[in-house]
Amino acid sequence: MGDALQRLIPDDLILLITRLGVAGVFFLSGRSKVDGVLHITDGTYTLFREDYHVPLIPPDIAAHLATYSEHLFSILLVLGLFTRLSALAFFGMTAVIEIFVYPDAWPTHLSWAALLILLIARGSGAWSLDRVLKIR
Repeated sequence: MGDALQRLIPDDLILLITRLGVAGVFFLSGRSKVDGVLHITDGTYTLFREDYHVPLIPPDIAAHLATYSEHLFSILLVLGLFTRLSALAFFGMTAVIEIFVYPDAWPTHLSWAALLILLIARGSGAWSLDRVLKIR
């Protein structure tokens, strides 16, 4: 039964769905921080000043880094381009969110981390630009 299911659901499909799922979560988060194409809203700056206490990075810079990262790395994951780097960036972001912003949301963050670790360990799969461009 297990072998039949593995043939029915290939690893490359699992990696594609994982990339799209993670990208969707972070892209929608990035979109909630902007209006228009990439204009960061006043509300986003307020969140980073008052609620999101990220250490060592001034709130305005943290707002830019988070917003642009969520957009850029999500697009790269959808394309399967620099997948491991993008997943690693989101893994770091997830750790910061868990430790400094929403420590009680660990079940959600753990599910993100599991998906990201899969992409870091296995890469993007066959259906990706990484494979086309032979990026390992």
